[in-house]
Amino acid sequence: MIGPSSDAAELIAHLQTLRSEENVAGMARFGIVTGHALGISNPDIKAVARVAKKDHVRATQLWRSDIREARLLALYTVEPKRLTMEEARNWANDFNSWEIVDCAADLFVEARLDELISDFAADEREFVRRTAFAMIAGAAVHLKKEPDATILAWLPLIEAHAGDPRNFVRKAVNWALRNIGKRNLACHAPALALARILAESPDKTARWIGKDAVRELAGEKLLARLR
Repeated sequence: MIGPSSDAAELIAHLQTLRSEENVAGMARFGIVTGHALGISNPDIKAVARVAKKDHVRATQLWRSDIREARLLALYTVEPKRLTMEEARNWANDFNSWEIVDCAADLFVEARLDELISDFAADEREFVRRTAFAMIAGAAVHLKKEPDATILAWLPLIEAHAGDPRNFVRKAVNWALRNIGKRNLACHAPALALARILAESPDKTARWIGKDAVRELAGEKLLARLR
């Protein structure tokens, strides 16, 4: 039986018992890196996390395993208040999948490591740059008490990187822009204005990001909710 006292090796051994080759094949179709995957679903990993509880040191040990599920378990069981900028940067060096990135981005937002956003955006590595915009997308939704000015201050970063054509970056930039626009009325107008500018861009990627964002942000359904 696993529990809060289980060490990293014991948790990894437990994860190994849940392995599913069929699921591994299915994950690959969704762009999930499966080289070190066991094929365990996120709900099942979260179930393990609920039993194992938070343990910061153990989470760092789980991360070093290179196993997809162990790394997700690390993200679910690390203690956000203890997570340092250096640890987050070190983990980001290992990012190789949108799934890991998006989970880590939520953690980094919860840990209030906002200063990393500009650094990650400036990083040329695809998944590190994606982290910046996944963090913005998450912050726009989850940091409800944060002043809108903090959220809107990231719009220039979105504009600056809207021309990055790499799939996992452009989708995250689009995601960030849409989430800012959906936050509230105060954020909606500036986000929609930027979306319209990008929609007229000569750059193909920026134009796609802008048009897609305009489609959602100018929709009557969203406007009715924001009012």
